[in-house]
Amino acid sequence: MEFDTDKIDDATLALLFLTLHDRTRAWKGHDWNTLDRLHDKGLIENPAGKVQSVVFTDEGLRRAKDLFETMFVRKDA
Repeated sequence: MEFDTDKIDDATLALLFLTLHDRTRAWKGHDWNTLDRLHDKGLIENPAGKVQSVVFTDEGLRRAKDLFETMFVRKDA
């Protein structure tokens, strides 16, 4: 089975938004390969290191919010 890594990246970015704190940080408890791809795409700062959170770039934060609302916000609310 071949994975669509772009869809995985979008879902992960949306879930990172769920754990948003301190305005631009999110807990990084996700697959390292996915976090590396998000970094390569310029959506988060380098995830390597001992800190347990990642920092969104401005573009990454906007995209994460949009994806989160598209994927997880009820339309009837």
